[in-house]
Amino acid sequence: MKIIDGKKVSIEILDEIKSSVDIRVSNNLKVPHLAAVLVGDDGPSQTYVNSKIKACERVGFESSLFKFQKSISEVDLINEIEKINRNNNIDGFIVQLPLPDGINQENILSKVDPSKDVDGFHPVNYGKMALGIETFLPATPAGIIELISRCKIDLKSKKCLVIGRSQIVGRPISILLSQNKIFGNATVTVAHSRTTNLKELCINSDIIISAIGIPQFIKGNMIKKGVTIIDVGISRIDDKSSSKGYKIVGDVDFENVSSKVGFITPVPGGVGPMTIAMLLKNTLKSCSQTD
Repeated sequence: MKIIDGKKVSIEILDEIKSSVDIRVSNNLKVPHLAAVLVGDDGPSQTYVNSKIKACERVGFESSLFKFQKSISEVDLINEIEKINRNNNIDGFIVQLPLPDGINQENILSKVDPSKDVDGFHPVNYGKMALGIETFLPATPAGIIELISRCKIDLKSKKCLVIGRSQIVGRPISILLSQNKIFGNATVTVAHSRTTNLKELCINSDIIISAIGIPQFIKGNMIKKGVTIIDVGISRIDDKSSSKGYKIVGDVDFENVSSKVGFITPVPGGVGPMTIAMLLKNTLKSCSQTD
């Protein structure tokens, strides 16, 4: 078993970004500026945004947080987004999800300027990704591809199972893995909550990317020896031995499968840190396009 250390790889990427920022500063070029839009007071969302701000500080980015009350109307939120679109000092921004009830998520994301859409969720960027045109890739799928690339995991002709069909992870990663690129060319199957033969699909897969959100769902008897597993899931389960009263686990029962896998990402410390690193990489790309 080889652990795919996402935390270590993310640090390498952040160091690379910082070096690029230092070069920009020495050449009197603009410092990249990432902004976040946060609506309401959702705890996990606030924590995630804070992590992004901290990462910006690490690499020398400027950062801004636009925080709005949960009661803001969709019209008013769109007006605020359009203000950010017009702010030439901001290179990229993200709208932190989920949004409160009563606000149409797709409508809001479509109002983000595609040239500043460093989350890669705008229909224009999503369409370019599907067509294989250079664009901002969604951060988590981009992070997965980066891990596969840096670990030199060969996907060519391999049977890859993606569990989960969300627009944030499942759908985009299934598209990227099947494209005719160096770390692509996999034969991809997408499974979801209504898939009836999931155990059979898992056993026959060379690579499993799970984003189903069910803690410790994948067991040792569901996989074949030597499989590569990318665990995108993150859940809290009760743990009386922990001072917090809980522990963080993924979709995969790590202890149960570890003796059979070839490569595996841990939770935490696998895909999670890569998401922020790739978001910053997209922001640097956006800033560089205006040089």
